[in-house]
Amino acid sequence: MKRIEILSPCGGPESVDAALRTGADAVYLGARKFSARHNAVNFSDEELFAAVRECHRHGVLVYLAFNTLLRDSELEEAASLLNLACEAGVDGLIIQDMAVYEMSRTACSDMPLHASTQMTVHTPRGVDAAVKLGFKRVVAARELSLSQIKDLCGRGAEIEVFAHGALCMCVSGQCHLSAMIGGRSANRGLCAGACRLPFSAAGKPSERDFALSLKDMSYCRHIKELEDAGVASLKIEGRMKRPEYVAAATDALNRARNGSEADYETLRAVFSRSGFTDGYLTGKLGAEMFGAREKEDVTAAASALPKLQKLYEKTEKRFGIKMTFTANRGEPMLLEVSDGKLCSEVLGEVPEDARVRETSCEEAKAQLSKLGGTLYEADEIEANIGSGLAIPLSKINEMRRQAVCRLDEMRVEKLSAPKRFDGSGLMFVFPHPLIRKHPFLRIRVEQIEQLSKMELRSEEIVIPLGKEEEYLAAGYNPERAVIALPRFDLCEKNTAERLKFVKSLGFSAVECGNIGSIELASELGFRIQGGFGLNITNSLSARHYFFAGLKTLLLSPELKAGQCSRIACPGRLGAVIYGRLPLMLTRNCPIAAQTGCKNCARRLIDRTGAEFPILCRRDSGYFELLNSRPIWLADKLDDFNLDFGDLMFTTETPEQAARVLRAYRSEAEPQGEFTRGMYYRGVE
Repeated sequence: MKRIEILSPCGGPESVDAALRTGADAVYLGARKFSARHNAVNFSDEELFAAVRECHRHGVLVYLAFNTLLRDSELEEAASLLNLACEAGVDGLIIQDMAVYEMSRTACSDMPLHASTQMTVHTPRGVDAAVKLGFKRVVAARELSLSQIKDLCGRGAEIEVFAHGALCMCVSGQCHLSAMIGGRSANRGLCAGACRLPFSAAGKPSERDFALSLKDMSYCRHIKELEDAGVASLKIEGRMKRPEYVAAATDALNRARNGSEADYETLRAVFSRSGFTDGYLTGKLGAEMFGAREKEDVTAAASALPKLQKLYEKTEKRFGIKMTFTANRGEPMLLEVSDGKLCSEVLGEVPEDARVRETSCEEAKAQLSKLGGTLYEADEIEANIGSGLAIPLSKINEMRRQAVCRLDEMRVEKLSAPKRFDGSGLMFVFPHPLIRKHPFLRIRVEQIEQLSKMELRSEEIVIPLGKEEEYLAAGYNPERAVIALPRFDLCEKNTAERLKFVKSLGFSAVECGNIGSIELASELGFRIQGGFGLNITNSLSARHYFFAGLKTLLLSPELKAGQCSRIACPGRLGAVIYGRLPLMLTRNCPIAAQTGCKNCARRLIDRTGAEFPILCRRDSGYFELLNSRPIWLADKLDDFNLDFGDLMFTTETPEQAARVLRAYRSEAEPQGEFTRGMYYRGVE
C-alpha cells in the first residue's frame, strides 16, 4: 500500500526549502492571483517555474491552489493562469469554482483536478459526484470524524484530510462573515479573520471572549488511524505562516508517520491558539475545542524560531541509489547510477597504466560514496577496475558529480513535462437575454407558521426538509414548495430515506447547496434547484449547473447588483433580496460552548454591541450564525435583472413576515435597521 502523503504549505519561495528538507512528499502553493491565501507572498510566474523544478528534482509533487471564486471579467485572466500551470508542469490544480473546472476540462483535460475543501464535500455522495466529474482527489471538509472520513475513502477519488493547522469556525466555502463585516471575501482569498475578534453569548464581550475562535488542529497522534482508513494525503494548513512553521509541522507529521513521537511542545511554540484540538476527528466537540492566540503563544514562538531554522539547514536524503563503476584498459571509464526508476550514465577518460601504484576498487568506492549535500545515499556501490590501472581520484569524483546531476535533470525533465493546453474552445463572453426582467418574489421560511399571516398569491415557497407534513397539514400545495436540503449532512442515509417519504407526499422539487446533495436528489428523481451554498459568481459556473440539470439557481450574495444582473445563463436566476443572511455554518455551537444550552439566548454579541442570531439545527448537526441586520432591497428591485428574489424569513414572527411581504409587493422604503448586503459596496 502506498504510504500516506505529507502535503506542506508554501506561501512563498522560502517555505519551499523548509518543506523539502523536512520530509514533504508534496507541496501546495498559489500564484499571485486566484489563490485562497491572496495575502501570502505567493509565487510570480518565474518563481512558480523555479519552485516546480526544484520540487520535482526532489521527487516532490506540486499542486497549484486555484481555489477562489471568479467573476465574468476574470475568466480570461484565469485561463492564462491555467496555461501557465500547464507550461510549468504542476501536478494538479486545487479548485473551488466550477468555471475553473469547465475551463480545465475544455483546454487542458490532462491536468489532474482536486476538489478544494471550499467545495464543502463531506458525504459519500459528494465524493461520488466529484468522481463522476473527473476529480482525482477530494479535500474533505475539516469537520468530519474518523468514521465519517473512512466513509469517503475507497470511492474512486483520493481523499485528502487537513491534519495540522488553523481551524476556521465555519465550514470552508460557507463563510460570509468577513465579506459582510469587512468587505473582504474568504471565498476570494481575502478573509480578514473576523471570527477571531471578540464575540460573546453572555453579553457584550470582553477582550478575552472569543466565541467564534477555535484552537488549531493537530492529528499527529492519529496518523496510523487515518492511513488505515484509506486517507491518501495529510494536509498542513499554513500558507500565511513562516518557513519555520512549515518545517516544524512537516517534520512532526513525518516523524509521526514513521512511528516516532511528534514534538508537540515545539509545534505549540511555533504557532498555536491555546494549544491543539482533535475534537472533530474524535467526535468530541464543545468548549475544549475553543481557543485564541494568547500573549504566551506569541512569546513562545520568538524563542522557538532559531531552533527551527536548524531543522532545515541540511538537505534531506530522498533516494537510495546503486552505483556501478567500470574501468578497463583501452576503454573509457563508465559510471552507472540508478535510483530504481531512472538511470544515468557518464563516460570518462581512458584510464592510464599505473606507473607506481594501481587504483583499488575500495578507493573508488570510497570516492563514489561521498554524496554529502545531494539528495542521494548509496545503497550499493560496485567497482570493477582492471589490474594495473591508475585513475586520479578527482576524475572519479567528477564522474560522480556528473552522474547524480544528470539523475536530477532526468527527474525534473520527466516530472515537469508541460501539459497540453488548447484554449481555442474557451468562451469568455456569453449571450444575455435582451428582455429586461423584474424579479418575482419567492418566500423562504424557517417555520411553517411564518406563512400563516401572509396573503399568498402564486409565490414559490421554500421550506426546510422535515417540515413537509406540517406544511401539508396547514393546507398548502406541495406543487408550490421547494424542499431545502440540509447545508451540511452528517447522516446521508437518513436524508435519503426522508426524501423518499417526501416524494410520496407529492413534493417534487428540492434545493441543494453542495454537489453531494445534488447527487442524492438526482438519484431520487427530484427537480433540483441550486442554493447560494454553491457559490455561483460567474456565467460559466451558472451554465455548468444549468446543463447538469439545475434549471433554477440562487446566486452568491457576494455579487454586486450589477454583477448579478449580468450573469448569462438559460436557467432561472435569483438572489436573496431580504433577510438575515447566514454568515457562518458551524459544527460547534458557540453558545453551548460558552454558556451551555440551558442559558441559550440564541444570539452572539460583538464588540460594537451588534447581535447576531444563531439558528440551532442541532438535529442536523450544525448551526448558522445570521447577520445582525436584515437585507432590505424592496425599493431597489429595478436594479436587479433577475427571474426571482428570495425573501428569507428566519427569526421573524408571522406578523413581521407578512408585513415584509406586503412591503416588497409595494416596493417600500426600508424602516428600522437594515443593510443592503454586499449588492452595492461589493467585496474584494
